[in-house]
Amino acid sequence: MAKKMTIDGNTAAAHVAYAFSDVAAIYPITPSSPMAEVGDEWSAYGRKNLFGQTLRIAEMQSEAGAAGAVHGSLAGGALTSTFTASQGLLLMIPNMYKISGELLPCVFHVSARALAAHALSIFGDHSDVMACRQTGFAMLSSASVQEVMDLALVAHLSTLKAKVPFLHFFDGFRTSHEVQKIEMIDYEDMAKLIDMKDVEAFRARALNPEHPHQQGTAQNPDIYFQNREAANKYYNAAPAIVEEMMQKVGELTGRSYHLFDYVGAPDATKVMVALGSANDTIEQTINYLNSKGEKLGLIKVRLYRPFAVDRFVEAIPETAKTIIVLDRTKEPGSVGEPLYADVCSALMDCGKGDLQVLGGRYGLGSKEFTPSMIKAIYDNCDAKQPKNHFTVGITDDVTGTSIEVKDFVDPAPEGVVQCKFYGLGADGTVGANKNTIKIIGDHTDMYAQGYFEYDSKKSGGFTISHLRFGKTPIQSPYLIDSADFLACHNASYVTRYDVLASIKEGGVFLLNSPWTEADMERQLPAHMKNLIAQRKVKFYNVNAVKIAQEIG
Repeated sequence: MAKKMTIDGNTAAAHVAYAFSDVAAIYPITPSSPMAEVGDEWSAYGRKNLFGQTLRIAEMQSEAGAAGAVHGSLAGGALTSTFTASQGLLLMIPNMYKISGELLPCVFHVSARALAAHALSIFGDHSDVMACRQTGFAMLSSASVQEVMDLALVAHLSTLKAKVPFLHFFDGFRTSHEVQKIEMIDYEDMAKLIDMKDVEAFRARALNPEHPHQQGTAQNPDIYFQNREAANKYYNAAPAIVEEMMQKVGELTGRSYHLFDYVGAPDATKVMVALGSANDTIEQTINYLNSKGEKLGLIKVRLYRPFAVDRFVEAIPETAKTIIVLDRTKEPGSVGEPLYADVCSALMDCGKGDLQVLGGRYGLGSKEFTPSMIKAIYDNCDAKQPKNHFTVGITDDVTGTSIEVKDFVDPAPEGVVQCKFYGLGADGTVGANKNTIKIIGDHTDMYAQGYFEYDSKKSGGFTISHLRFGKTPIQSPYLIDSADFLACHNASYVTRYDVLASIKEGGVFLLNSPWTEADMERQLPAHMKNLIAQRKVKFYNVNAVKIAQEIG
């Protein structure tokens, strides 16, 4: 029986990276820092990797330095990993070309994050990883905390066999910081899957004064082009190697993965294509809409580079008429965003150019992406002139790219309890809720999910904790918009924010305030009292600050 643990995506990635690494060269950047932090902690406690050693962690003075150290460490024959995101990843690009050009196996784990363009954003999208697709790194994408653990293992096994370096990415904050109850893969089981001949072959190629060889030379026009093309056979072989490792991991865990996974109606006419956490939201939504008579499908992209065109086309149902490609990045001035451009090219290459392809952008800088938006995207296909190169989740009143979200969709399965807590950064709300969700996850047989929303000010800012738990797996990587239980830990919020907007009919509202009933009559805004009455909300008040002071 696999051990279940309630952890976040960063810890899941670090668990696997630690197992396969002799060295980690790091430089902290939000939201990837916890991967290196937990690795450092485990190393300090003497945790052993698959080779019976403790991981050696070296913190450099910049991300460029970390990438240089990774390259040097790999050339010296040490299996090396790093963890990064955003501009930090971009600083590694020159070294990524060297690492891939010299076919040095390694994995970069990236909690994908927005880039600082017109402004800085510490939140998640795919702008950073999409800027690396030309470096020669294979790119593998995970959609949930469980997938982070499973596909991190696929990445580390594949890189050793293929010799192509891997960039394993998952959505910053949305997956990196989401707490979920998942099945751990222990090191004993990982050790059974690793082919030590691959490790020995890598170590034998190390630069060593005892048996010197020449590498990293300068080349003239007579041979540079030929040698650049010589890597082709390794990239051609990589997809089959990834498939093989997915199968091995699947046999171990009982969870099956393919380069492209199709879900939805077998006779779907409208098929979405997406990367990352959006896939869970889309799958949950189409299961709900298909149960009401729709014919919708989704292709989850796992291996984005090398892009296996044959496998992609095999995943499309024969009945498909429209393909909708979603990108979580913006490439100003391009014909279309990266995944859209790749899908169009793949279909043309395979003689399927007659399919209608629509592209859209969503979720930049962790902008919400909800089931209601997914329905709006599918509905767009039915318009007389469907909008292409659309945006969803914003109102673009400047260039008119956005599609309107008309219908509210709540596909949460019956029996899932959804709780929302409003707090003040550093008041203990987030910490207490992390404990709560771990207790529910680790000490009951329920599935559990916790996600913590805060702005970049963090301490002293506005925080909202989103907790879900129930008897069925939770595929809801979006904020709670229909709460069974809602708590507000700061009384001043009732006049500043519409805290009750997302409470369900008959839901429970708990307020922390020092107010008496007479005070409430004065303090609570009229629209809040109105909503409490309309939705038959059970309203409780507690003076928690007074209780805390009394008990010390």
